[in-house]
Amino acid sequence: MNIAINICDKENGDKLIVGISAFLHDIHRIMQNETGKFVSPKDSLPKVREILSHTDLPENIINRICYCIEYHENYNWNGNNVNDINALILQDADNLDAIGAIGIGRTFSYGGAHNIMMYDEEIPLNMNDNYSEIKGNSPSTIHHFYHKLFKLANNMNTKTAKEEAMARTEFMKKFVDEFLKEWNGIK
Repeated sequence: MNIAINICDKENGDKLIVGISAFLHDIHRIMQNETGKFVSPKDSLPKVREILSHTDLPENIINRICYCIEYHENYNWNGNNVNDINALILQDADNLDAIGAIGIGRTFSYGGAHNIMMYDEEIPLNMNDNYSEIKGNSPSTIHHFYHKLFKLANNMNTKTAKEEAMARTEFMKKFVDEFLKEWNGIK
């Protein structure tokens, strides 16, 4: 949420809509973990509406929050056009959270929790691989940086997020470079 609000300040988003959307945008993941079945953001909207029904928010604001949540994973680079600045800010904040120092921590934490190797030197590191979350996990945590995380900076919506993403990506590249040097015994 802090990332989203920061972007809002610079990109003229609606802090109320983006802030609440940021808190609730991953309800579908909680539902998915509970059921063991895929749940789309759109499928989580009844639960989001139930939560928001306990607030004094007017229906038009709840509708705008639900729009952001429903479309926050419909990325323009996949051929989907989302033109609402608040949904675009939520997308950017969600993707910025996946990169940089926290992104490194999250990536290794996820890999460890799902028994994904840190690195498999037998499989080439290739940034030209087309990444799709539907295809599943990368062969190793380090491969995930190449398959997805290093590419996110090129797919940000707002100027603010693009600048932050470039800095975070450079940090990750230095980390991965150091990791590979240590892995290969160079350091």
